[in-house]
Amino acid sequence: MATNLAIDQKLLNEAQIIGHHKTKKETVNTALLEYIQRHKQEKIIHLFGSIEYDSKYNYKDERKR
Repeated sequence: MATNLAIDQKLLNEAQIIGHHKTKKETVNTALLEYIQRHKQEKIIHLFGSIEYDSKYNYKDERKR
C-alpha cells in the first residue's frame, strides 16, 4: 500500500545512517517495529508488582516427576 507522508528528511537521513539501512522504506519499517516493541515493553513494566503470588507455592515440588 503506497502512502505519502511528510517525514522530516533530516531525521530520516540520520536514522538511515545510524541504522545502516539501504532504503528509506527499510528505515521507516524498522523504526515502526522498534516503536511498537518499546511500547509493548512499557506495558509489561506496569504489571510489575500487580500480580499476587501464593506464598505457599513451592516451585521445587513442580519439578518433581
